[in-house]
Amino acid sequence: MLYRCLADAVVVLHLSFAAFVVAGGLLVLRWRRAAWLHVPAALWGVAVEWSGAVCPLTPLEGALRRWGGEAGYAGGFIEHTVLPVLYPAALTRGVQVVLGSLVVAINAVVYAAVLRSSAKRSDLPV
Repeated sequence: MLYRCLADAVVVLHLSFAAFVVAGGLLVLRWRRAAWLHVPAALWGVAVEWSGAVCPLTPLEGALRRWGGEAGYAGGFIEHTVLPVLYPAALTRGVQVVLGSLVVAINAVVYAAVLRSSAKRSDLPV
């Protein structure tokens, strides 16, 4: 039971990290210092997608499930709701490249807005 809970926690962490990679730039619009966390996370996420590498959280989750005696994904909220988002059935190399490119595009737009906003603030009289 402990290993299953840990595996579920890894999946939630993985999903949260993926969401942060995609949309974390929006936090930077409000809190500029969030960029110190978001930029490395986004670079990592894009590198994993573009290279076709496996995120270290994926094998960790699998190992925890095996240690917990699970052969695969049994029923439950995590397995049926969260896992298909992280591990879609149609995930191919081409899809990974597109996903990585979308992350770059989304965050380029957000960071352009951040830079524009910063430039406007610096033009204001003190």
